[in-house]
Amino acid sequence: MPDPALWRPKTSEIPAEPGVYRFMDEQGRVIYVGKAISLRSRLTSYFQAPIHLHPRTRVMTRTAARVEWTVVRNELEALQLEYTWIKQFEPRFNIKYRDDKTYPWLCVTWSDEYPRVFVGRGAKRKGWRYFGPYAEAWAIRDSIDTLLTVFPMRTCSNGVFRSAQASGRPCLMGYIDKCCAPCVGRVDAQEHRAIAADFSTAIAGRTGGFIRHLEKRMRQAAEAMEYERAGALRDKIEALRRVADRNAVVLEDSADVDVIALAVDPLEVAVELFTVRSGRILSERGWVADRQAAGEGSAPDEANQPSSMSGGDDPVADDQTGGVLDVDPDENGLSRLIEAALLQIYGDVEGDAEERKRVIPPEVLLPQLPDSTPTLTQLLSQERGAKVRLRVPRRGDKRTLMATVQRNAEQTLTLHKTRRASDLTTRNQALDEIAQALGMDEAPLRIECYDISHIQGTNVVASMVVFEDGLPRKSEYRHFAIQSVESNDVGAMREVMTRRFARLVADQEAMAAKDPSSGLIDATTREARRFSYPPALVVVDGARPQAEVTREVLDAMGFDSVMVCGLAKRLEEVWLPDEEYPVILPRSSQALYLLQRVRDEAHRFAITYHRQRRSRSMIESLLDGVQGLGEVRRKALTRAFPSLKKLRAASAEQIGQVPGFGPTLAQAVVEAVAAKPDAINLATGEVMES
Repeated sequence: MPDPALWRPKTSEIPAEPGVYRFMDEQGRVIYVGKAISLRSRLTSYFQAPIHLHPRTRVMTRTAARVEWTVVRNELEALQLEYTWIKQFEPRFNIKYRDDKTYPWLCVTWSDEYPRVFVGRGAKRKGWRYFGPYAEAWAIRDSIDTLLTVFPMRTCSNGVFRSAQASGRPCLMGYIDKCCAPCVGRVDAQEHRAIAADFSTAIAGRTGGFIRHLEKRMRQAAEAMEYERAGALRDKIEALRRVADRNAVVLEDSADVDVIALAVDPLEVAVELFTVRSGRILSERGWVADRQAAGEGSAPDEANQPSSMSGGDDPVADDQTGGVLDVDPDENGLSRLIEAALLQIYGDVEGDAEERKRVIPPEVLLPQLPDSTPTLTQLLSQERGAKVRLRVPRRGDKRTLMATVQRNAEQTLTLHKTRRASDLTTRNQALDEIAQALGMDEAPLRIECYDISHIQGTNVVASMVVFEDGLPRKSEYRHFAIQSVESNDVGAMREVMTRRFARLVADQEAMAAKDPSSGLIDATTREARRFSYPPALVVVDGARPQAEVTREVLDAMGFDSVMVCGLAKRLEEVWLPDEEYPVILPRSSQALYLLQRVRDEAHRFAITYHRQRRSRSMIESLLDGVQGLGEVRRKALTRAFPSLKKLRAASAEQIGQVPGFGPTLAQAVVEAVAAKPDAINLATGEVMES
């Protein structure tokens, strides 16, 4: 890699004026584009000691071979030129907010003699009307199918249309009354265009006038005793209402706004965009990008610089994903992310003035105003050809809508993290980091995690979850009902480990004897089932005491090669047996992320089983004293109504359908359940129901 000291420009050569700069590699490819109020102050910050630079900034400067700049008159011109270059060169070290998906739009070919409606993607054509984009293609197709029952406009391709004209017979849509069949002359071009105009109005969310008109016609038909016609009109009204419900009014003032929210963590940022037109949500989009600071260590007057994010597939950038910009979301970090999001969302607008006005609304709601709000407002107003306002909602419907969008952004980030767990490269990295942190010779390809669950020492249960290659293997999950007199977590953990590994010893003996009747040999592959293999790592939910008792049991049973650790919830410390101090994993490490996920899954599985047993015990106590209710009938009733909540909601007729229950016994069960109040958890004050 080139040494920046060999190609850095002299400070006196760099102008102190506003401008845009480009870093290029040895092949002349642009790898980063940025803007600055003062080029001299900004560029010199890149050539300080490498130890003071952000890791990804350090990689960028080592990859670059030269830097060029262009002086502009003001910050607005710099903002425009910066985005133009980012769009033109797609530098790999710049922010990439877009995901790799092309969102579908709905199109009405308005310039055709007989306009057609269809769902498509990609480039747009002049003279056609577009709606969207939409997050889900199936949702908009469903809306089209519903609206065609009210506004039967053409949906067929040009080839099908010409074929129907030649044959004199309409296609299937014409026969089922979802097309007015202009191809065979049922309506002329003017009548069909009027239908297409009504369809376009309805798909834009303005259905109120059509519903009132159809209701009036329906009443007139009913008064004239034309009931079939009234029924058809009723069905059309219901169809319009279904479409209107999908585009529910969220703003009573029929405003045209875009609502943008961000959810950030130390590594990534999720962006959520709701498009609201005429007070209705037309589309929703969410995507995730890596957080990164291109110029950490820059001059204080450069707070308005946009943050930089990895371009995605670049191996150099991906190797540096551990570096993060650790800034307070309420300060300049979030401001720069919002600025970059606005440029990405509204920088790709193409088409005529009408199209730009449709895409860029007169008002954009944000969680926080960026530092460059005046410049961004001026830029967006120029793009739209009319005034654009950036604001933070403080009260009313818009504030409520912002909260909804914020929740969606947080869910998008959560879903992204869940999907990240299934990435092979990330999983391998996590397993390698665990092996290194715990001093293991090999990565733990099979991990078992155990958790104890109880309420004040009652209904003590335990769970065992299995992760193989970093993924859950739910078919091998197990739960345990603790029978030990020791009600504390350490005693319960001792029993669980003894039972699990005693079973493992028995399984291995059966495998050695190759006894197919044991159920341990797969009938198809003739190989041992994986549950009969020992884990490479046992994780227990707890600290040093739980880890030590687990180590003690495993050593006594001859499994001294199995690594043991405990994960404490409070500070996420990793405890090893007989170690005075815990292992502290970096908060952003993939190893800690995987261990947390394994522990949380064990906790979820234990809680679920504990609630089931608690509910069964409560059912048993409620049914005490019911005459004629023996063991067999109790089990049948529990199978039919496995939770107390379901049993309380059941009627005597429903209970009477259970085998062995007649009307008298069913009524006795209903009375017994109704006679006793809900059991209360004294520790939490909550009703103990599943």
